[in-house]
Amino acid sequence: EVQLVESGGGLVQAGGSLRLSCAASGFTFDDYAIGWFRQAPGKEREGVSCISSSDGSTYYADFVKDRFTISRDSAKNTAYLQMDSLKPEDTAVYYCAALKEYPTSFPDWSSPWEYVFWGQGTQVTVSS
Repeated sequence: EVQLVESGGGLVQAGGSLRLSCAASGFTFDDYAIGWFRQAPGKEREGVSCISSSDGSTYYADFVKDRFTISRDSAKNTAYLQMDSLKPEDTAVYYCAALKEYPTSFPDWSSPWEYVFWGQGTQVTVSS
């Protein structure tokens, strides 16, 4: 059974930090890039960050650059999103997702349609 399970969300004050985890199982973790997305009420799901498995490249949306850090641990089949300097506008449900990597493919990491496996989401609420 393929599973992506997020954890680590919660309530934090503006300027605070949270570390989200995404535990993967049921597929070959190292064959997939892992992305983080978020969706706030009334808004479309948007890409936050992505980390490649093949070369470890990372990608960040402009609105989180210099505040969030994505990482992965192959031994634990887990990806992380360290979120610092949180702002109220970061409030959303955060999802992790898996994108199958191919040697000659260059997908748009920020498009939800590129991802084949999704977690259930974890709520992040940042108070002002």
